[in-house]
Order: sequence, then C-alpha cells, then structure tokens
Amino acid sequence: DTSCLPEWDGIICWPKGSPSQEVSVPCPDYIYDFNHKGHAYRYCSAYGTWAMALSINKTWANYTECALLFSSESRSREKEVFDRLHMMYTVGYSISLASLIVAVCILSYFKRLHCTRNYIHVHLFTSFICRAVSIFVKDMVLYSGTLANETEKMREDDFKAEMGPSPGQRSQLVGCKVVVTLFLYFLATNHYWILVEGLYLHSLIFMAFLSNKSYLWVLIIIGWGLPAVFVSVWASVRASLADTECWDLSAGNMKWIYQVPILAAIVVNFFLFLNIVRVLASKLWETNTGKLDPRQQYRQLLKSTLVLMPLFGVHYVVFMAMPYTEVSGVLWQIQMHYEMLFNSSQGFFVAFIYCFCNGEVQAEIKKAHFRRSLALDFKQKARATSVAGSCCYGGLASHATTSISVSLAGRGAGSAQQRGLLLPARPSLPGYIPSSFASENFLPCPTQEMSQKAGGENTADLTDLNQRHPHLNNELETML
Repeated sequence: DTSCLPEWDGIICWPKGSPSQEVSVPCPDYIYDFNHKGHAYRYCSAYGTWAMALSINKTWANYTECALLFSSESRSREKEVFDRLHMMYTVGYSISLASLIVAVCILSYFKRLHCTRNYIHVHLFTSFICRAVSIFVKDMVLYSGTLANETEKMREDDFKAEMGPSPGQRSQLVGCKVVVTLFLYFLATNHYWILVEGLYLHSLIFMAFLSNKSYLWVLIIIGWGLPAVFVSVWASVRASLADTECWDLSAGNMKWIYQVPILAAIVVNFFLFLNIVRVLASKLWETNTGKLDPRQQYRQLLKSTLVLMPLFGVHYVVFMAMPYTEVSGVLWQIQMHYEMLFNSSQGFFVAFIYCFCNGEVQAEIKKAHFRRSLALDFKQKARATSVAGSCCYGGLASHATTSISVSLAGRGAGSAQQRGLLLPARPSLPGYIPSSFASENFLPCPTQEMSQKAGGENTADLTDLNQRHPHLNNELETML
C-alpha cells in the first residue's frame, strides 16, 4: 500500500492520503483566530510519503486559507477587543481577590464562626482565590515576555514552524504547560465547590445527614479531589497524544475530558437552585398568606433569589451551550463581555453576601471592636489615675463595675440571639424574608452536639421541618 499514513502535525489530524493526490481538511475550529470557512492542504507523493518543506525540514502543509484572519487590520481590531476584556477581568478578579482574602481571614480568626457551614464557605472562597491567582499567573506566562513576542511574529509562512518547536524550545515550555494545567484544575475546583455549596444548602432542606460535621471530608473530596482526577487524565492524554506548544490551545476533542464534568456540575447546580427557589416560594406563600401584599411577596422572593444566584453560579447557564468558534461579531463580543464581567466579579459578590453582610460576622466584629475599645479605655483611665496620684483602687472598682454591667448586657443580647429574637438591623440585610424559613444570617453557628442530633435523620419532611429539626432549620435560615 503506497498511501500516505494518517498523521498529527500539531494542528490537524490528517487522514489517510491517496498517492499523487492533494488532501484538504477544514481549518480547525479550536483555533479561534483561524478562518473556519477555509481549508488546509497537503500533498501525498506517488511514493506514499507526504511532501516535505525543505526550508524547515518538516512535512509541508498549506495553511494560507486558515491564516487569512492574520492580517494587520484584523489583528488591530481584535487587539482592541482583547485589551478591553483583559482590563475588565483584571479589575474584577483583583477586587474579588482582595475581598475574598479578607473574608477568609475573618471566618478563620473568630472561633465562634467555626462551623460546618462556614468551613464550606472558606473552601469556596479559597477556590475563588486560587482561580484568580492562576489566571494572573497564566496571563504573565502566556502574554508577556518571549512567548507574546513569538506569537506576534506568527504569519502565514512560518505558522507551521511555530506550532512545531525544536527540542530546546519544547523543554522551555514545560513550566508553561504546568501553569495551564493548574489553571484548569483551579477552574474545575471552583465549579465543584460551588456545587458543594449547592448540595449542602439543598441537604438542609431535604437530607439532614449532610449537616453533620463528620461528612465535611466527603464534601472536601468532592471539591478538591474529583477535579484532580479528570484534570490529571486530560494532562496525561494531552502529553501522550498532542504534546504541542503550551497546551493553551485545544487539541481536538480532548477538551471534553475536563469540560464535560464541569458542565455537569453547572447543570446539577442549576437544578438545585430551581428546586430551592421553588421551596422558598412555597414557604413564602404559606407563611404570609393574607399578611402581605402579593407584590411584597414577589419582591421578597426576588431578593432571596438574587442572593442565591452568585452562590449557585446561575450566570454560567446563559451561554453554556455556545462554543467559542468565532472571534468576531456582535454576539461573540456580548458573550465575552458578559462572561468576563460576571466570572471575575462572582467572588466579590459571594464574599460580600455570605461574609460581610452576615449578621453573625458583623456581631463578632462589633464585639471584637468593643473589647478593644474597652481595653484602651481601661488603660487610659488607669494611667490618668496613676498620674493624678488619686486612689487607683476607686477608679479600678468603678471601671470594673461598668465592665461587669456591659458584660452582663452583652450576655443578655447573646442569649436573645440564641433564642432567635429579631434584632433591629435584621430587616435591612439582603434577601430578608420575615418568616421562620429565611432569616438573615444572625443565628450563631450550630454546636457539634446540634450537628450530631441533626445527623440522626436521613430525610426531612417539608411540612414538619421546623418541629423535627429545629437546629437544621436555624442553620438553613442563616445560609439564606
């Protein structure tokens, strides 16, 4: 058989070629800058070998039609769009990164905030932080220095040579491949920790066992371990079958190894979101029938829904089924601006709603500030009485009496929180619904004893959830 054998040249997987015939293959759609309506060509000689380009000592292929979009005019137009997108997501991820770091420090510092719910929040915030950092590192590696300069030099004649680097260049790309792999891993872990948050909130309504702290390790394995499996599989397959360039460009259908699990997590989370909104609506109608105007009920439901949307990543569903195949046109620009805006700012909204607007967090910060002010006041009074030469004992006794009174008042307020009494600041918090189902994050974290009691049930009936699992309902109220 004198036919030319199938071959992968780093861009296209060429099919079997007939002797003395030219083979044409459509330009691959995974390279966004290509003209996807054109074709690439190869020539199979009469001896059953692919024609060679002697100048570069490699198999010859004609990518002229594919590289039509590499003109200077199209490049400048695309550069303007990409610069705007880069600025948008850089600012968004920077704001998210700063707010998430502060949120993690707050939830980790105050011991009273240590509970299963906030542990999951910390893992989610950490996944957002890792995602933002990996994006910044990837941009530094791919779009600065020698790699960026080499990319700008790509033209029709040497495009094939650029896609097939020499052994020395290939060794320099190892670090770049590691960066891209870590970026994909942290992207996947972020989606799976969003799924874990959805599963946990859903379990507070339907399956009481997930509220037990002992099951936190199962959720950690789902959030950090599952993405490591399919990203490792993708890296192994890519290294074995398509080890070209920096792995920042897709290689055929290999991208589905990590994209399918991510899409599955998005779809599952979206259905969990719809189910929770359905339960919220039913509880709202049951508890406020005849008490509130229908417009007020719809307004409260809308507030709670908007609070849940960043946590469940609902914005991912809008353009989920649309592939990135055209780097032009109004629709593509709308899609990219939408995704860059919401993807980069999601971490900020999650930290703001579930940490900074959390009444329990606000109470701990106020108490810490009060203790610090009290200590400074004590030192100032002690110093003043010492300098004046007065009886220090009287000043200390008077201040101690005041401190005891304030302490008792603080304990009384704390007990009121334990009993679930409303506080004046509560109605102003986001997503507030004045019912037993959705309060505003002011209830304290459940103790281990509460979690163990809640772990004894496998299912929870919605009609008697308040009677059978009061502590779970309290924790659900805090989540919402």
